Amino acid sequence: MGRTYDELELSAIKITSDVRYPPEPDVATQRDYPVVQEASVMEVYELDRSPTSVAALPVRDSDPVLTPEDGEEVLKVSAHSRPSAVAGAIAGVIRHHGRAEVQAIGAGATNQAIKAVAIARDYLAPNGIDIVCVPAFIDVTIANEERTAIRLVIESRG
Repeated sequence: MGRTYDELELSAIKITSDVRYPPEPDVATQRDYPVVQEASVMEVYELDRSPTSVAALPVRDSDPVLTPEDGEEVLKVSAHSRPSAVAGAIAGVIRHHGRAEVQAIGAGATNQAIKAVAIARDYLAPNGIDIVCVPAFIDVTIANEERTAIRLVIESRG
């Protein structure tokens, strides 16, 4: 093809029954050189998996929050959490510890948490890990106010 349309003016296009699309390039738009932009060179970084590297990462509102409680990690899910991100966190904790706990307050958060468990099941299946989920109600204190939350205990079956 070789024709570039970066100087194309829509007002100059006239459509009649004898016009072919795409039109043949005329002398005014032909160039002696191709229009090409060089891509910048990407830098390669080594992935740091040390525990101290996690603290330097920025935390977004949609990311699951890991908090230690009784020696375990609890994934706190909100209504705005992405189920695939939570599922990845669940799968990682299951692979590492064999068990994960997910906490959600409210219908929207519980919905996202349940979807995340279903997605995590698909993430873990190729590794031969089948998971089960045991739901329970718990009371939590947030800003000196008692709230009822859903805690999902997710364990490897078998």
